[in-house]
Amino acid sequence: MSRQQQFLDYLHHERGLSPRTRTAYERDLGKFYEELSRLEINDLKQVNEHHVRGLIARLHRQGLGSKSLQRLLSAIRSYYRWLMKESLAEHNPAAAVKAPKGQKKLPGTLDTDAVARLLDIKDDTPLAIRDKAIMELFYSSGLRLSELASLKWDQLDSSSSLITVIGKGNKTRMIPVGRFAAAALANWRKVRGSFAGLDVPQVFVSNRGNPISTRTIQARIKYWARRQGLPQQVYPHLLRHSFASHMLESSGDLRAVQELLGHADISTTQVYTHLDFQHLASVYDKAHPRAKKK
Repeated sequence: MSRQQQFLDYLHHERGLSPRTRTAYERDLGKFYEELSRLEINDLKQVNEHHVRGLIARLHRQGLGSKSLQRLLSAIRSYYRWLMKESLAEHNPAAAVKAPKGQKKLPGTLDTDAVARLLDIKDDTPLAIRDKAIMELFYSSGLRLSELASLKWDQLDSSSSLITVIGKGNKTRMIPVGRFAAAALANWRKVRGSFAGLDVPQVFVSNRGNPISTRTIQARIKYWARRQGLPQQVYPHLLRHSFASHMLESSGDLRAVQELLGHADISTTQVYTHLDFQHLASVYDKAHPRAKKK
């Protein structure tokens, strides 16, 4: 078994990364190994910072974006951390290499009136009841698409109105469920039996009784946006971002929003919520007792 394959198995079995993330690592390490082949380097211990910088510069010239380059560097760093742990390398050649900065594209958002319009569904067919529950839960709790699609009944605690979510990196977080979403879920539970039995543990199922796919969720949200007369395209991530933006507008608590979204780094939440660090500094100056000027 190759070193690369051993590392990918480690990501799956020991770090609990999803198959999709594992595939992304495999794709990025493929680019790295192509570069080693081009440079005729056969020993991973021979790779230095200059080689990694050259790879990043070459791919940047070819048009690869900043985010993709950052992900590639992250994959190489993780790979070499594992190699060092296994005594197969003595240093990490990507440790000090940074990707070129790209423009930060802020995700869009729906205002509260648009959200209310989207969720004002009069249809009482089982399919419409399911779709309303899906969209209410997205907006109520800010779930990721994959988190919602894989959600099981035993992750819901209706007595305390909480969801236990297993997010990226197998990290668990608790998220409140708002009363509108709780009511929509209760309605869906009543009619779900027409689609699937209790042997299917996922909350949301297709009309064939299988766990619902992420593609189906995307298509249904797009359908309802058109049917409810919204002028813009609506997709799951837009509802997640709207949740974050509206929460921050009401509370001003960036850390709480970070926890609810399951972000490891607050800078990710900063992008979601349209904040900049100048604003954060201003809040700090006004709020922190040792920052106030006398």
